[in-house]
Amino acid sequence: MMLCMMISGLKQPGNDIDVYLSPLIEDLTKLWDEGVLVFDGFQNETFQMRAMLFYIINDFLAYENLSGYSVKGHHACPICEEDTSYTQLKYGRKTVYTRHRHFLKPHHPYRRLKKAFNGSQEQETAPIPLTGEQVFQRVEHLNTIFGKTQKKEKKVRLAYGSLTFF
Repeated sequence: MMLCMMISGLKQPGNDIDVYLSPLIEDLTKLWDEGVLVFDGFQNETFQMRAMLFYIINDFLAYENLSGYSVKGHHACPICEEDTSYTQLKYGRKTVYTRHRHFLKPHHPYRRLKKAFNGSQEQETAPIPLTGEQVFQRVEHLNTIFGKTQKKEKKVRLAYGSLTFF
């Protein structure tokens, strides 16, 4: 079983993502706990199949939407966090993330390239990922409210000459 969906742009659900994912979560829970009866054509018999979600692949925007981790700003890397290396462009508001080569193997040829990157070689090693216990300690006190939220009242704007009333 596979479920694919794209919710992009201004209409993405934000914290209401659980409304879209709840059918998938229900199916995955059933496949893990109980399993489903499936016919095996090769063996010509039925069996109880159990399944699990092993891996997901998504871009950074979907990662932010699904996990609630902000992938914007100066600490956007979910692995580096406070140690995220960035540069603010001089003539714009763009943030450019640097030192991405430290995730490569120590003797990878890209680590030595200067001209193709920022003019320097990469000598640092990748940060050590957090353990499950460390992640749990960081999130155990979070209070996230899921579900459809009530829509905010729209303010009516009236303009009369140079005066604007809300």
